[in-house]
Amino acid sequence: MPMNPHNDDLPMNIESLRARYLQGNLTPAQLVERIAARTAGDDPHRVWIRALTRDEMMRYAEALAQRDPATLPLYGVPFAIKDNIDLAGVPTTAGCPAYAYTPARSAPVVERLIAAGAIPVGKTNLDQFATGLSGQRSPYGACRNALDPEYASGGSSSGSAVAVALGLAAFSLGTDTAGSGRVPAAFHGLVGLKPTKGVLSTQGVVPACRSLDCVSIFAHSANDAQRVFECARGVTQGDPYARAWQPSGRERATLGGVRFGVPRATQLNFYGDASYAAAFDVALAKLRAAGAELVEIDFEPFLATARLLYEGPFVAERLAAIRPFFEAQPEALHAVTREILGGAVRWSAADAFAALDRLASLRMESERVWPQIDALVTPTSPTTSTIAELEADPIGVNARFGYYTNFVNLLDLSALAVPAGECAAGPHAGKPFGITFVARSHDDAYLLDLARAWLGERERPVSPPMQDGSQATVQASSQNETGNAEA
Repeated sequence: MPMNPHNDDLPMNIESLRARYLQGNLTPAQLVERIAARTAGDDPHRVWIRALTRDEMMRYAEALAQRDPATLPLYGVPFAIKDNIDLAGVPTTAGCPAYAYTPARSAPVVERLIAAGAIPVGKTNLDQFATGLSGQRSPYGACRNALDPEYASGGSSSGSAVAVALGLAAFSLGTDTAGSGRVPAAFHGLVGLKPTKGVLSTQGVVPACRSLDCVSIFAHSANDAQRVFECARGVTQGDPYARAWQPSGRERATLGGVRFGVPRATQLNFYGDASYAAAFDVALAKLRAAGAELVEIDFEPFLATARLLYEGPFVAERLAAIRPFFEAQPEALHAVTREILGGAVRWSAADAFAALDRLASLRMESERVWPQIDALVTPTSPTTSTIAELEADPIGVNARFGYYTNFVNLLDLSALAVPAGECAAGPHAGKPFGITFVARSHDDAYLLDLARAWLGERERPVSPPMQDGSQATVQASSQNETGNAEA
């Protein structure tokens, strides 16, 4: 269940909030008063770059005052937004104060959620320019893990995960290029949906790697993640990377008979973390007990693809996303971010084409496993770490977190991180452990079904029909090439 450290009875999941609205036991204005109280004062976890004020949130609540809660699937549901995603009238910083701009219009994905009744509560902290999996690379302060402030929060969508884990929002938006929406979910015992590329529009999102970026969803349950996914998806006119969702039609009520691909034992890597290795063994045993079939596969094509992301010229796409700013104000960047982006200049166009050829071959090799399996299952992260360990080796420790995540977007796959209990012993005893289900593109609903079965949730939620067309095509506002109103 969602943690509630606030000594009140306000639930922080969509189903419970919805029930209270329908029963007349809660109004959006009352919810805003509660959220304002929760976000007031100090921010010891460094969740926010900009929390909305009570009056700002109240304007969204007042817009719902005459609406029937039964007609809006996210009526009065509070959500947080990673601060590389535009919210109209609130600065977008991407974790870099000198880069900040104030958009006149929200990102289409945010517009859809507001149209569905959701109330934004703030812009969350992140690894600068979404470059990192640690949550530490922010001039606004290293984001602190909600469950243990001495531990890494995960990144780059660090504040988005912490906001949900602390009960400051019922769900949140992050982004996920290399694992940024999955690793923080695992470190906080949350569900983290990394949907099919392009199904959630990235217009109005400061790009990391434009061709790979995805908007991701953090929630406490698969049902909540699915409801948000249903409301957020849709083609945006003018978005060159947009794709219509084409659901595979695969449905599962149980884990029985599902064929899960598992890396060979020699290809599993926990960097010496016995607690995580044991927790993964427990998760596999649970799958077997549920009737799933575990199929050992050759994971090398996936690992080789993962290495391409940061060990080859693909990192140059991160530089391309903000190159004019980087060249004009390199001193404005966090030292580690500057080192990573600065290293991209060594790669040539010839290197890039060679990497694309290599990726095409690896994609072909990786696709050979799919006739044998229905989904992959891996640890979400091979280990965790303390903040002190990250500060001592910020690039090396950070890189470990992406061992099982970096390949997903390069291979155009969908993925869903789910909680898998806690480490029972070892150096990280008591810390959350998570696994990730990975499947082909457009298998998002199938993965949510697997997660429901894994978590013991009831059947898929049925969202009420929208009366104002939030699922319709959204016309993108006039923006520059980075998706910003001004940058």
